Amino acid sequence: MTAMAGFGPPPSETKRRRNADTFEDQAVIVEAGAEVRGPELPHAALYGPQTITWYETWRRAPQAAAFVGTDWQRLHMLAPLVDAYFAEPSTKLLSEIRLNESLLGATHVDRLRARIKVEQPKPAPTATPAGVSDMNVARRKRMTDAS
Repeated sequence: MTAMAGFGPPPSETKRRRNADTFEDQAVIVEAGAEVRGPELPHAALYGPQTITWYETWRRAPQAAAFVGTDWQRLHMLAPLVDAYFAEPSTKLLSEIRLNESLLGATHVDRLRARIKVEQPKPAPTATPAGVSDMNVARRKRMTDAS
């Protein structure tokens, strides 16, 4: 008797995926607010305000903390395309811009693919001022004394 299509031996209970992604080499970048990184846009006076805003957004992006010279060079090369797109939008320009921005980690999905994780900074612990008692400590003490 021949096996029917789509049927076969049952899956092994001990089967292990050998090419599982471990994400051990993930880059973690801590969000630093609106910190400006990287060089200013060369020849900025030649560009419109929307292009300047686009570039400044990239300078303040958390992933820009990991940029090296070639990444900034890529943004400098994109600036004329972005400026042309704002002047006269076209799908061809948008496609090229989107492709290049994707390689730099523009969207959440792009960062997942690039294994870039942006974390919010941990809030600094607040110190209790001198002469003021910590209510949590006092409450815990009352709870343990009542037992």
